[in-house]
Amino acid sequence: MAKKKEVSQRGAIHYYLQSTSGIVGAVLLLFMIVVSICAAMGWLPHNPLDQNVDNLLHAPSSKFWFGTDDFGRDVFSRTLDGMRRSLTVSITAVSLAAIVGITLGILGGYLGKWFDMVITRVSDVFFAFPAILLALAIVASLGNAWYETSLAIAIVYTPIFIRVARGPVLSVKEMDYIKVSRILGFSSPRILIKHILPNVFAPIVVQIALSLSWAILTESGLSFLGLGTQPPNASLGLMVSDAQPLAAFAWWTLVFPSLFITIVVVGLNLVGDGLRDALDPARRSS
Repeated sequence: MAKKKEVSQRGAIHYYLQSTSGIVGAVLLLFMIVVSICAAMGWLPHNPLDQNVDNLLHAPSSKFWFGTDDFGRDVFSRTLDGMRRSLTVSITAVSLAAIVGITLGILGGYLGKWFDMVITRVSDVFFAFPAILLALAIVASLGNAWYETSLAIAIVYTPIFIRVARGPVLSVKEMDYIKVSRILGFSSPRILIKHILPNVFAPIVVQIALSLSWAILTESGLSFLGLGTQPPNASLGLMVSDAQPLAAFAWWTLVFPSLFITIVVVGLNLVGDGLRDALDPARRSS
């Protein structure tokens, strides 16, 4: 069994490495992770918060690679620091949503009855609201610290993971080998961990990659509207918002933060496509 699992894992890795979109996405994502680590370690050419009236709106140069903003702050350093904050919020939010959503989805699908009905109806209520509007309402209620923004985004995306996890469980639990396991007296935790969870692993992994890209956009949107990261801290969405009145004569203040948002979202979507192709047996056989 262990050998068969190892072969399956090797096959998935092999198919992923054959996916052009998956490789490009992985390279883009790795680049953004390295950038975020550099920002977290303070390996930046300038302090992203330092203001200098002598350097207002300097165009990109050898000293200021991405130019400076209307406060004389280095746009390159602020873009990298903003990327770090956006990834931190998004990863925290999706991690929370995945843990809670997968747990509730698997338990709801496996246990059924009233528990499944409650989970499903609550999820339907959340699905009735547009994600960004629901996130706005929650952030307005909780506050706009980074962990409160993460919690708001996590609440919005938890129902998605519930649905993704619950669907496969409903079909898998009716299969013969699950019924045999119950007859043999295997405990529910053992059945869930050894037989149910491996069957929902593939769609969950793909959903995590896609949700990260959506969470980046949601965090950027909240910051753009003034409900995410607050000045003087850097955030990609906040930088885009601040750059709007400057775009006509200082294009670099808008272009570079927007470009980094695009790169990370495209990278995560390409990784999701690569994972979907590698983990889906139907796609591998076609």
